[in-house]
Amino acid sequence: MKNQIMNTLRQITMTFRPSALLLAAALALALALPAAAQTPAAPADLGPTLSKIARTGVLFAAHREDAVPFSYLGDKVEDGTVYGYSWEICQHVAKAVNERLGREVRVVPVTVSANSRIMMVKVGMADLECGATTNSVARQKQVAFSNTIYVAGVRIMVRKDGAVKRIADLANKRVVTTLGTTADRLIKRAALANNITIQFVIGRNHSESMAMLVRGEADAYVGDDAIIAAARARVPAGDQYGFLDEVLSTEPYGIMLPLNDLQFKKLVDDVIVGLMQSGEFKRIYDKWFMSPIPPNGINLEMPMSEQLKAAIANPNDRPVN
Repeated sequence: MKNQIMNTLRQITMTFRPSALLLAAALALALALPAAAQTPAAPADLGPTLSKIARTGVLFAAHREDAVPFSYLGDKVEDGTVYGYSWEICQHVAKAVNERLGREVRVVPVTVSANSRIMMVKVGMADLECGATTNSVARQKQVAFSNTIYVAGVRIMVRKDGAVKRIADLANKRVVTTLGTTADRLIKRAALANNITIQFVIGRNHSESMAMLVRGEADAYVGDDAIIAAARARVPAGDQYGFLDEVLSTEPYGIMLPLNDLQFKKLVDDVIVGLMQSGEFKRIYDKWFMSPIPPNGINLEMPMSEQLKAAIANPNDRPVN
């Protein structure tokens, strides 16, 4: 058993960045412990993810560092406090896992980037991802998604006093998108449709993308409405920036889950539907989109969209193309 664990660690070490190594070691240690002998027997027919959680006593919940208001770390990143709308929904999922297994499991936060999030769920280093991830046909080939928890409009942010008033005005301009997001594909499609040439630049995260716009290194910032509205709210003179009227796409967000695990997906979907039917889902929405949020008290003032209201009335996991 020891040799098998060491071989697994070596493979992970060669595959993942250093920030993932502590998680890999913790996972290997959990697998090595005689958990079955120390904990009550778990219910049958759990499926692979719940069975693993029952065996280890740990739920690995992925989150983003900088996806305000969905999941993010506070100003003091080192204290590890995670905030956010999606993160709060996932805490309800964790409670349901406890009830299903008849024991309390430990929730271990796992920080992921826009570029690594799918891989972390796909290879089992995260049991679910509580972020701001679009449910798309292409992504459903690698991971599963819960019922829709948010519907984003992909928008273009520019300086209000600048020359860019519509997509066609972006000809020969610099446009920034965040690494690993669907915005890059969508703005390139829009450029082709408008027969214009755009200079594309990439930010490593949403804060960096917004900073590039503020510094004048980009003429426009393309991303999901709530994400870039939150980025705008955190910079000085954020009211100098606004959205163009055009919406590039309307995209459903879901909690990302392991592929082909119907039992775990049903548990997560049941939690979301329960929150919607009880009215708790709207309370959670208003807390993160219509009220001051930690740690700095910014308020996005974004009323619930008609598209999200429709998803609450008829819960579904339909992807976008």
